[in-house]
Amino acid sequence: MFERADAVLAAIPLLAMSGLALRTLIGVTGVATGLLSVPLAPIGYVAALSLVVGELFAGPVAERSAE
Repeated sequence: MFERADAVLAAIPLLAMSGLALRTLIGVTGVATGLLSVPLAPIGYVAALSLVVGELFAGPVAERSAE
């Protein structure tokens, strides 16, 4: 059975690589868009970090530690 913890662990590397994939996709489409895609690389890492922090402060771990 697929549980919440499995989904979170699977989402972390997907989010981390999504910024690089989006940057590559935009950079391939044209020359001028390469400069516009530079700030997109860290967005995936920030999204993965926010998922981890959100799970720590609002997920089941936080609910169990509040008891």
